[in-house]
Amino acid sequence: MITAASVMYAAETMNKVLNEAVQIHGGAGYIWESEVNRLYRAIKLLEIGAGTTEVRKIIISDELLKR
Repeated sequence: MITAASVMYAAETMNKVLNEAVQIHGGAGYIWESEVNRLYRAIKLLEIGAGTTEVRKIIISDELLKR
């Protein structure tokens, strides 16, 4: 449960930060070769890799309901 919550929190936080970074950099942040764009695309792997956010929420809720 703690691992699922940690990964979900990290993914959501990184998504918020990278959304802001793309907004700040404007068109340059959306260019394929930019570092911001590479990170923006990489965050999707963290969000869906080893289970989606929805699956992580189910894991967390199941553990909380057992207690």
